[in-house]
Amino acid sequence: MRTERRDIVKDGILTQWLLTSYSARKLGLKSTGHAGGIHNWRIAGQGLSFEQMLKEMGTGLVVTELMGQGVSAITGDYSRGAAGFWVENGEIQYPVSEITIAGNLKDMWRNIVTVGNDIETRSNIYSVVLCCCRR
Repeated sequence: MRTERRDIVKDGILTQWLLTSYSARKLGLKSTGHAGGIHNWRIAGQGLSFEQMLKEMGTGLVVTELMGQGVSAITGDYSRGAAGFWVENGEIQYPVSEITIAGNLKDMWRNIVTVGNDIETRSNIYSVVLCCCRR
């Protein structure tokens, strides 16, 4: 199956699934050819610059690196090693490392308050900065 552009989420709404042959058969749908996982995934940027996001955040944690495999595909619960920077008054204060972050992916996605306009290109997944608020 050839690769093609797919809008998975558009205007905040899930528009299609990424399906292997097996999962498509189980759901009675057509495979999208994603047995090997996702490639060249791009989360489009909009909104604020990284510096503006820091100012809006005020105080919090900027996660720049995740370690380990602690995510449950069933419940969405995660617990991962992380590194990044601590922010106070909208400015990076110091680096942090060897910390653990934990939560639930559904809750995290529901609590996104800002989507950045920059694109991070360190891997085959191109992503923007997301600012999540823990309530």
